[in-house]
Amino acid sequence: MQPWPTLSVAPMLDWTDRHCRFLHRLFGAHTQLTTEMVHGNAIVKGDRARHLAFSPEEHPVALQLGGNEPELLAEATRIGAGYGYDEINLNVGCPSDRVQAGAFGACLMAEPDTVARCVAAMARATDRPVTVKCRLGITRPARGDAPALDLDTDEHLHRFIGALVDAGVAGVIVHARKAILGGLSPKENRTVPPLQYERVFALKQAFPTLRISLNGGLTSLADVQAVLPHCDGVMIGRAAYHDPCVLGTLHEALLTPETPAPSLAAVLEAYGAYAEAQFGDGVPLGTLTRPLLGLVQGRPGARRFRRLLSEGARQDGAKPALLTEALSLLKDAA
Repeated sequence: MQPWPTLSVAPMLDWTDRHCRFLHRLFGAHTQLTTEMVHGNAIVKGDRARHLAFSPEEHPVALQLGGNEPELLAEATRIGAGYGYDEINLNVGCPSDRVQAGAFGACLMAEPDTVARCVAAMARATDRPVTVKCRLGITRPARGDAPALDLDTDEHLHRFIGALVDAGVAGVIVHARKAILGGLSPKENRTVPPLQYERVFALKQAFPTLRISLNGGLTSLADVQAVLPHCDGVMIGRAAYHDPCVLGTLHEALLTPETPAPSLAAVLEAYGAYAEAQFGDGVPLGTLTRPLLGLVQGRPGARRFRRLLSEGARQDGAKPALLTEALSLLKDAA
């Protein structure tokens, strides 16, 4: 079984597509990447190549699945493993209304036995690690005939995790907030419920042999260094998208201190070659430049860089040479 990742990037719907993941990979070879959440139905019954294709350079990379049916998830796991994913992860943390309507994501924290059956079925379907990403708990205000729900206690969390351990889960990633189902948007659910790192630390103490990563609110090396003594790994979310260079800083400090992080110029040149090949295969230039917009956060020339990419990619006849022009802007500013 592969080592538990010290550093990983969170699955982010509509953000961590294969092009974003390729960019993130350029900042270090050992950070684990994760796909956007894909429902098991989309893989078993839909265009699986569109959902599952990725570049070999992305390894190690995990496939995140959504769903609540053990056999469907088992089949999606088999298919995903066949595509070469290094890990299969089950989403038990997304609080969106659409996901709740499908009875999966964070609302499954109310059904530890269901999640355990899903994990057991997925684990039987592959020799790859099967993991779960969850919250600390869930609450829901009363609505209509449905009473209020409060499952935000350590007792419930530990029962939930215990059921996963019994089912054969290889590890869990815990977003260190509860999810509020109803009344908050997914964006608000990433900021309004307070972070409670100490509850993740206590979970690790209660399950010392279970591999646990902490997710939520981590934006810097100092943040990561403060929590790593108390868990097995960290998962970085929006910070990695809005300022991908943070991944180079973290990778160098945590995983390869003897090897400096790659320069911004080297990353852009490598991504430019990738973008040219993808553009030749029919990928729109705007899709390829979108992950780059946060790349120069706070650096001289950042505004001109973003404008050139966002506006230039929409022009008729735009080509990947636009990236070379953007790189020259940064060199001139420096």
